[in-house]
Amino acid sequence: MSAQERLTDSLYGLGWGIVKKLPEPVAVRLGRSIADLAWKQRGKGVLRLESNYARVVPDASPERLTELSRAGMRSYLRYWMESFRLPAWSKDRIRGGFDPKGLHHLTDGLAAGKGVILALPHMANWDLAGAWVTTALETPFTTVAERLKPETLYDRFVAYREGLGMEVLPHSGGTAFGTLARRLRDGGLVCLVAERDLSSSGVEVRFFGEATRIPAGPALLAQQTGALLLPVTLWYDDSPVMQGKVHPPVEVPETGTRAEKTSVMAQALADAFAEGIADHPEDWHMLQRLWLKDLEPRPSSDGARP
Repeated sequence: MSAQERLTDSLYGLGWGIVKKLPEPVAVRLGRSIADLAWKQRGKGVLRLESNYARVVPDASPERLTELSRAGMRSYLRYWMESFRLPAWSKDRIRGGFDPKGLHHLTDGLAAGKGVILALPHMANWDLAGAWVTTALETPFTTVAERLKPETLYDRFVAYREGLGMEVLPHSGGTAFGTLARRLRDGGLVCLVAERDLSSSGVEVRFFGEATRIPAGPALLAQQTGALLLPVTLWYDDSPVMQGKVHPPVEVPETGTRAEKTSVMAQALADAFAEGIADHPEDWHMLQRLWLKDLEPRPSSDGARP
């Protein structure tokens, strides 16, 4: 393990060890202070966030983009402060911390017993949404986590999410898809963060008018298992309660090859994500290159949420 990796692991460990013990108003102020400091430094992540917002809000003035990036960093740090504190939240605090609209799409799908796939972009705090599902709905689910370096950091995230009631599978290794399919065939719930492709098998879509790739997994799982595919978007308002929307199902086309069906479904998923992001751009935490034009000649190692 390199010195940088040891430092990264230690900082995350301090976050989960110390921040969760702070009074909530203190944690909120700390998160905002860190966000404003990072924003003022104009590092790679902030500049990339601003560049991504320029595609989401193409008519925004330079002043508007800087305002958005500041709000975006505050939202991003709210995510981290909440995540560090979630293991210490009571069940009542979790139940009261999220107010999703369109929930009937999820509950009706689960009641039908055919399995449900929730697909989300990196908006607001999906860990809180997941904790709400396992607590308020008393429904366990399976998800996939990106392999992080160092390995001890990956282990921290797995332990954290398992502590919230999630089953966590590694993204690499090639066995995740089969396990997810089995869970869905058993009528279970699968949740996937799905607007950034981490493999070489992504599906090209138009996203805010430009080409990018998103994972094929959600669409393929829906086709293979008959599970319901539901896009979900999340956002913050001025209250301590996170907001969210479960969008109508992405249907499997009746005709076409598997690749053609996957392409159509991936585009529908991207369109639902774009709708939610356009309404609440400051809560989309994409500090990495995303669009194909930006990925050339190779992906960046900008900061990201796992």
